[in-house]
Amino acid sequence: MHPVIRSYYDDSYKKELRAKVTLVSGEWVELDATIFYPLGGGQPGDTGELTGPDGRTHKVLDTRKGESFEQIKHQLDTEEHGLNPGDTVDIAIDWERRFKHMRMHTCMHLLGSLIPVPVTGGSVGRDKSRLDFDLGEHTLDKEDLTTRINALVREAHPVVFGTITEAELDERPELIRTMSVQPPRGVGDIRTVRIQNVDYQPCGGTHVNNSSEVGVVRISKIENKGKRNRRVHLLLASSPIRRARSEPG
Repeated sequence: MHPVIRSYYDDSYKKELRAKVTLVSGEWVELDATIFYPLGGGQPGDTGELTGPDGRTHKVLDTRKGESFEQIKHQLDTEEHGLNPGDTVDIAIDWERRFKHMRMHTCMHLLGSLIPVPVTGGSVGRDKSRLDFDLGEHTLDKEDLTTRINALVREAHPVVFGTITEAELDERPELIRTMSVQPPRGVGDIRTVRIQNVDYQPCGGTHVNNSSEVGVVRISKIENKGKRNRRVHLLLASSPIRRARSEPG
């Protein structure tokens, strides 16, 4: 089986794609290429629509990784879709939902850059997200964090994507900030996300191209989740300050 082409990495702003069905199992459909991000790294799987060769359009309720790295599964709203391997389909993501996830995921990297301790967990949401930190002796103030993270947003730092080999990552273990999510091994080079002059780490999620696209955010709450663990809640408070340079349709 050939690995699925992850078009969301080539262009996270791509909203539509034509692809071919490679495997069908009930309501789950696999394609040779996809713009749908699968659940992982704290980021939800994409939703949207799939239109088959008969012209019928089905909702895509969820996107998940398959049993191997080569597979991504799309959950349709019915098993009676009539699709078969080899069929050509048109897919479209729920762009509003995805773009909020992109803004949020980048914002969580900004937040992590301001708190220099290990991350113990996190969850990306459409309007609110959270990060858990092994805080130790550090202290946090939500008003101070809100001020500093919005400063990073306004500074309009470019977001650049790249790769790192497993050997290079082994030599720089400090790049792995999230203790609960380890980069995939044995599948080739590992994807990296660099917010220029702010943050650099391995990450398989989707992101905006510039920190200014995050928009105004607010630290809504800091919770005590144990002797050392603190949970920081993030809210998207407004639309982006500016849109990306281009958003292909």
